[in-house]
Amino acid sequence: MSVVGNSGSGKTTMARALADALGVTHVELDALFHGPNWTQPPPAIFQARVAAALDDAVDGWVACGNYSAVRTDVVWPRADTVVFLDLPKRVVMRRVVRRTLRRVLTREELWNGNREPLRNLYRLDPEQNIIRWAWERHDVNRQRYRSAPAEPANAHLDFVFLRSSAEVSDFVAAAGA
Repeated sequence: MSVVGNSGSGKTTMARALADALGVTHVELDALFHGPNWTQPPPAIFQARVAAALDDAVDGWVACGNYSAVRTDVVWPRADTVVFLDLPKRVVMRRVVRRTLRRVLTREELWNGNREPLRNLYRLDPEQNIIRWAWERHDVNRQRYRSAPAEPANAHLDFVFLRSSAEVSDFVAAAGA
């Protein structure tokens, strides 16, 4: 199962809970992508890492992340279901701001020793500012994932669109029942 959605929509939280409810492996694509000091692997290495993580999960998996470098060639061909967290922009933005500030203030370790740098809060480049990234990518992601079921390559996938926190909670609860 693949969980997708905008930054701040709750992908990782939901995927972790869903994997626990189903008794399968949680695969966080961010952890496979962001190396020490925020280094990024070449696409082929990232694809190999993701493929290995999914293949190693013999009892099943729930992967979370939006990476186009692995979505269509690695993750979705192995998935049976795609869950799109299609939450309103105001909800996503409130979450991403709160989460980012908490991470900066607590110096929370994210992946491979990385932490949210304070300087990223005031950068204008969306590649350097997750809040700006979330704002700019919300409508792009919404359009991408809402149109994905019509693509022939995705005919084998069941798509689930969750539009509220209550729907997310209900979906996870039903998975664990």
